[in-house]
Amino acid sequence: MKIPRLLDGRLKLRHLVLVDALSRQGSVVGAAAELHVTQPAATRSLHELEDILGVPLYERGPRGVTATVFGDAFTEHARSVLAQLAQAGRHVVELADADRGTVIVGTHLAGSNVLLPRAIADIKKKRPYLTVIVREASPEALLLELEAGRIDFVVGRLTVPSDERTVRRKLYDESVELVVRASHPLAGQSAVELADLPDYPWILPGAETALRREIEEFFARHGMPLPMNRVETTSFLTVRQLLLETDVVAALPSLITRDDTRIVRLAVPLDPIGHSVGLTLSAARALGPSAQALIRSLEDIAAGMAPQGSDGDYSLPR
Repeated sequence: MKIPRLLDGRLKLRHLVLVDALSRQGSVVGAAAELHVTQPAATRSLHELEDILGVPLYERGPRGVTATVFGDAFTEHARSVLAQLAQAGRHVVELADADRGTVIVGTHLAGSNVLLPRAIADIKKKRPYLTVIVREASPEALLLELEAGRIDFVVGRLTVPSDERTVRRKLYDESVELVVRASHPLAGQSAVELADLPDYPWILPGAETALRREIEEFFARHGMPLPMNRVETTSFLTVRQLLLETDVVAALPSLITRDDTRIVRLAVPLDPIGHSVGLTLSAARALGPSAQALIRSLEDIAAGMAPQGSDGDYSLPR
């Protein structure tokens, strides 16, 4: 087939925005609602784009649309273009006023409680008019946001190496611990039997997370099913409040509860569960000055998170 001529004036930015929305929403109705256009207008734009490219981008079904191999490929490029344009606009603003600017950072459970807040506090001392926007979501959702240029980078757990799309940069290593509130019946015991734990309610990470899979493997190695009485969430605020108000057991990165005396560790080792915390960045997109400045603050704060002693305690810069 002939290579489509995408610079002859027929391809519009609205076509790129549409395929991004369609791939996330999975339906023309959902994409139209997100973009605040009518369904016929969205359908018409999709037909225009497929005519330009000469291939079907989506398969229509009773429950929505599914991207074809052509749709997946074009969506990847569309998101890259949109991300570059968004970055260009913000870069121009930052060059016009070097003391201001905006950085949009995504985060999930690891890194959201200590590292990122302290890095933001650090950079705000130096650049008080810099706007920092924090978006919390699952790692999978944040990767889509990163690919589309809606966030500059992600702070959180690193589970896979760098690839052609993303660059992973480790900041520090962290262990995972079982924690309860200080008044929990098991708190303060020198040794806790694993067999006692399923009798209590649990908080587990969402099924889509790497930590959840590792906890499932931990239980399987000990010949035990997952606790039946459980809540599944990656929201730290929800986890923290349930820990303080009920007798739940939770598996959390060690730094998350280190400064809260109301939450204590249980004497149940979870080795080899642990992880690296770091940055996930787009391999195809250069960062603006504001994002680079926040990354420098993150690196400075993380440099002080060196483990001390055999119990894995951390020295936290303040």
